[in-house]
Amino acid sequence: MAFPAARSRNFGSIAELYERVRPGYPADAVAWFLSAGAPVAGELRIADVGTGTGKLTDALLAPGRAVTAVDPDPGMLAVLSAKHPEVTTVTGTAEQLPFADASFDVVTFGQSWHWVDPPRGSSEVARVLRPGGSLGLFWNIRDAREQASDGRWVAELADILGHQSADELMLEAGGPVVTEPLAFDAMREFAWTSTIDVATLVDLAATHGFVITASEADRHQMLDAVRALGERVADGEGMLRLPYRLYVYRFSAP
Repeated sequence: MAFPAARSRNFGSIAELYERVRPGYPADAVAWFLSAGAPVAGELRIADVGTGTGKLTDALLAPGRAVTAVDPDPGMLAVLSAKHPEVTTVTGTAEQLPFADASFDVVTFGQSWHWVDPPRGSSEVARVLRPGGSLGLFWNIRDAREQASDGRWVAELADILGHQSADELMLEAGGPVVTEPLAFDAMREFAWTSTIDVATLVDLAATHGFVITASEADRHQMLDAVRALGERVADGEGMLRLPYRLYVYRFSAP
């Protein structure tokens, strides 16, 4: 993956917080992605790459599926192993996957393909996929559109943080770059909402790379403003509805 050392510094130090507050992935989105392709005899072999603490792995695990989790950060993998000891974890990157050819039926990336060098990553994914296997790219993006439920305050949140994430910029530019021999199949958008309290909102903001790497003064200023926003818009029970758009892209191997 591109810049794995920087990624490790940004996220590995807060792995447990990341696991606690980052959003997961709705089951219907995973079911849609896995619904394509030829039936597989035996277990469905899945490699979840850039898995982090396993937020997408959580949704992939089910009877009949064997998931291998791959990440460059051992600290993130340790958190995953603590909650899912049955999952095989491997330290590695998308550009150098430590697996034999045609090892998997499915390869997934949850919130992580934007770290990948597209030509090298595409070539490696195609190599480890069986013929006709599928690549799935998943991104949760906070929905700040005015027509979205609660979108107005989410736009205020974006203004406070003052930074677009790498995944948001990539999607605005037209979506992920995936190169041959992988071929685009389909994309689908899923709307869903996470209900959180104010403390979780502040902790969620604190897990973003540009907040982690900010100066201490700037970080405190941003998080104080996030807390004030959350307290202003929370309901009578202190809860907030945080709307998301989940983008799922599906590609196939030759």
